[in-house]
Amino acid sequence: MKKVVLFIVVLLGVVALSSFQPDSPVNIVTGDSVVGLNIGNKAPELIFNNPDGNPVKLSSLKGKMVLIDFWASWCPPCRRENPNLVRAYEQFNKKDFKSGKGFTVYSVSLDKNKRSWESAIQSDGLVWEYHVSDLKYWNSEGAALYHVRAIPSNFLIDGNGIIVAKNLRGPNLTMTLQKLEK
Repeated sequence: MKKVVLFIVVLLGVVALSSFQPDSPVNIVTGDSVVGLNIGNKAPELIFNNPDGNPVKLSSLKGKMVLIDFWASWCPPCRRENPNLVRAYEQFNKKDFKSGKGFTVYSVSLDKNKRSWESAIQSDGLVWEYHVSDLKYWNSEGAALYHVRAIPSNFLIDGNGIIVAKNLRGPNLTMTLQKLEK
């Protein structure tokens, strides 16, 4: 009888593991915050190098509204979206929000060619200072962590690192930031 019960428990565990969906956000409880990819979750930490080779932590931007923007120089829809990001940055970078002071962009590039990445930053006028990449193209660790399957893709986090909106494009970014202003 014990062997039958053990077999059933093991079988149930195998069935549970086989039904796990890698596309669904994984939540990890850390203290009072739940780290995950849903609105209301604490955004997972990102640490990647900027074009100068210096690591930049997402958490170093705590206290600001931050748009985590996944993009690439080779992505036409990303490049068409960049002027909207520039306008939002210029309009809101010094504003006060209900949960954050100032707005910035943490740009995570899915490029594999550093020169192309740097050239796109210049030519598109991406004036914020937080540009990062591991130059691993679709094998980007940040894209994997955030389950990014298409770009452009973004997550808006508040000053506490909590995800407040996702995939804001065009005027939706500006409208959302206006709603979150003090």
